[in-house]
Amino acid sequence: MFRGPRPTRSRVLAGLALAGVLTGAAVVPAAFADTPTTPAAAAAGWLARQLVDGDHFETTADNKNYPDAGLTADAVLAFDSAKVAQDAATKATAWLAKPDTLAGYVGDGAKEFYAGAHAKLALVAQAQGQDPAAFGGRDLLAALRSLQAPSGRLSDRSEYGDYSNGITQAFAVIALQRAGDRPVAAANYLVGTQCQDGGFPLYLEKSPCASDVDTTGFAAQALLAVGNKTAAGKALDWLAAGQKSDGGFGGSGPTSGENANSTGLAAQALRAGGRADAADRASAYLTSLQVGCGDPKTAGAIAYDGKGYVAGNAVRTTAQAVPGLGSAGLDTVSAKGSRAEAPTPNCPATSTSATPTSASTAPTSAGASSAVAVPPATVPTTGGTPAEATPAGNDSAPVNTAATATLADTGVNAGPPLTIGALLILAGAAALVLARRRAGTQG
Repeated sequence: MFRGPRPTRSRVLAGLALAGVLTGAAVVPAAFADTPTTPAAAAAGWLARQLVDGDHFETTADNKNYPDAGLTADAVLAFDSAKVAQDAATKATAWLAKPDTLAGYVGDGAKEFYAGAHAKLALVAQAQGQDPAAFGGRDLLAALRSLQAPSGRLSDRSEYGDYSNGITQAFAVIALQRAGDRPVAAANYLVGTQCQDGGFPLYLEKSPCASDVDTTGFAAQALLAVGNKTAAGKALDWLAAGQKSDGGFGGSGPTSGENANSTGLAAQALRAGGRADAADRASAYLTSLQVGCGDPKTAGAIAYDGKGYVAGNAVRTTAQAVPGLGSAGLDTVSAKGSRAEAPTPNCPATSTSATPTSASTAPTSAGASSAVAVPPATVPTTGGTPAEATPAGNDSAPVNTAATATLADTGVNAGPPLTIGALLILAGAAALVLARRRAGTQG
């Protein structure tokens, strides 16, 4: 999750963690008509069309755009989960494998090594059928193993300090398991962080133990991957107990309200753990936030919450929500059998306002392949005050802070309202700022 002379990592993208809270009228776009795709495919198709230069995403800070490797990695996993947009996924993976991208995201390989970024990028390589031990000239797995302490904990090695966390640990366990390792020590350490209520904390070795939805979703998948059904079951029980009546989940702290990011992470874990009913209800909540055909430019995107589509956070929200609509967990997600193209909704030339459908009309199986009508989301019409967000660490290098990002196409000031856990694994744009700091400039 995101968060110069040298700023500290506790301020990583604090500006981007400020949520543009919008209020809006219930102006409802028409749902998709005769669209031969699933909600996941429609969302992934929209996401692919937002790529900068067709191969990466960017994050805005200090009114400047920076390449965002973490978000780009999320998008590749989303494409693979939806089984579409492999032309885009291939280009994005090639961009992630570029030396400059790697150096900024996972560390320079000499003094800087970021555990979470190594693990996440290894998962991308695995899902894309590439060798994480030879990705862009780097052995991501060897570097990841070198960051493991005798206790099993995976930690950063950096002059800026260690900002590893529960999500880092979960990603590492999954990546090492997929590589054929038996990450017993890493998995046991993860189990040892479990709170008494069954959930998992974002911050490790802190008291009291505070369960977090996003971290618990990742941890449950990691434990399922290594076959620890007991600990995973407790985590899934905790998730299910916290599900809202409409199927959604909230995050932690300032993002405790229901949102698509946390719901997507929880849904993926619940489905991987065989909790089909809870997973289906979470998927229905996500499809209730999906934008219909009111504006073909946004059709397929997933809004952060019920307030509707916001350009400043739609890409990141959609990237994290799509796996919650898919059928594969992080331990099995793969590009195999995917379509090359990015689906385009078959929206009518003209549309009229429609009454929102209830969540119960959404597909009850995330793997369905029949034509669907994606439920519409409301459209915000006025701006609001950015919400405060608690700073936290990330999976990459430090990045400068910024105020709310100005959206030229809407005139609305809004930064991505990322969930606590998600922010920690999405700070790829920090790379550029780190380089600027080393050059003695203000990031």
